[in-house]
Amino acid sequence: MLMIEGGSILKLVGISGALAGWKTNVVVSEVLKAAEALDSNLETELIDLRDYDVEFVRGEPLAYYNEDTMNVVNKVSTADMLLFGTPIYQASLTGALKNLLDFFQVNAFKGKVTGIVTTGAVEKHFLVSEYQLKPILSYLKGLVPTSNVFVHNDCFDEDNIIIDNDVTKRIKKLAEEMYFLQQSMDSKKG
Repeated sequence: MLMIEGGSILKLVGISGALAGWKTNVVVSEVLKAAEALDSNLETELIDLRDYDVEFVRGEPLAYYNEDTMNVVNKVSTADMLLFGTPIYQASLTGALKNLLDFFQVNAFKGKVTGIVTTGAVEKHFLVSEYQLKPILSYLKGLVPTSNVFVHNDCFDEDNIIIDNDVTKRIKKLAEEMYFLQQSMDSKKG
């Protein structure tokens, strides 16, 4: 069983940075389900940024932002593990996800596993996670697993259901790596 210091159950928060379409949301949800299958005591939550009015970062204290912004930033801050998902637009992560990440100071993700999933229509866009999102998460001191999951648009059917067995295997592998990395880090704290 995956427990943090003091016997509390760990929480994994998945963030879908898509403001349009559902593919990224589906992939983030599937990783959360795969993680839950590893430990029924693991608490998970999906934050779909389209459901919140996260304000643009202005460099002010969090108390000066609206309630949605404070709620999302606090949920991410208090999670034990994080999963970030973004569609790839114009060879980059979404502005909504980058804006959310701009709320956090260096060391904000220290001691947290920070997984990555991306979706896109161009095969070479799998590099966005390596060259854009991974450096941001590393700067915030998140532990980024060696595996991440890029899902090409062709791997979904017309109802946005994943139809590629290899993608399903990679999703499970990412969930396992995140789970065991966090478990290992937490055991070293005790």
